[in-house]
Amino acid sequence: MEYVTTWFYDVLSFFGLYYKDAKVLFLGLDGAGKTTLLKVLKNGKVDKMAEPTTHAGKEELVYGSLKIEAHDLGGHAGVRRGWKEFFFDVDGVIFIVDSVDRDRFPEAKAALDGLLGSERLASVPFLVLGNKIDVPSSAGDAELRAGIGLMETTGTDPEATKSTGVRPIELFLVSITKKTNIKPAFDWLSAYLKRQVPGASHF
Repeated sequence: MEYVTTWFYDVLSFFGLYYKDAKVLFLGLDGAGKTTLLKVLKNGKVDKMAEPTTHAGKEELVYGSLKIEAHDLGGHAGVRRGWKEFFFDVDGVIFIVDSVDRDRFPEAKAALDGLLGSERLASVPFLVLGNKIDVPSSAGDAELRAGIGLMETTGTDPEATKSTGVRPIELFLVSITKKTNIKPAFDWLSAYLKRQVPGASHF
C-alpha cells in the first residue's frame, strides 16, 4: 500500500501538482557554500561573486517535489551563536562542510555536534554535504567522516530506515558549483519530510 501511495505522489510531483512544504535550515561554517547552494537551487546559476553572509536570510524556492522555506543563517563564529533562535518548526537541516579546508574540520565537527545535541532538532533529518569535491585535494568520504565525527549514518535508502525511529542523518559528497550529486542528496532529504495534501496552500 505504501508503495502505491509513493508512486501516486511521484506521478503528481512529475506533473507539478504536488509538493512537500519544508522549513529547512542551511547551516555550516562560513565559506562552505550555503549561499551558493541556495542560488543554484533557486535559479540554477552560480554566483562566484557572492559575499559572505553576515545575517540571517530567507528564500522561498521549488526544487523537484519540494517547496522549501530556506533559511541561510550565516556561518561566522559570532553568527553561529544565534542559530538556536531559528530552531522552531524546522523540518530539515542541511549542514555543509568545505571538504578542502581540513584545518577547519574540528570547527565544523563542533558546530555539527552542537546541532545534533539540540533537543529542538532531535527528530529532524540532517543532510550533511561535503562540498567542493571538484577540487582534486578535497577529502574523500572516509577522511571527511573521520574529520567531522560522522562515522555512523542511517544510509542512503530511506525506505530501509524510516521505520527505525532513529534520527535520519546522511553524508553526501557534492560539488555545488558543478551541481554534482545534488539531486540524490535532496531526494534522500525529501523522503523524510512530511507529505502535504495536493492542492494545499504553500507559504
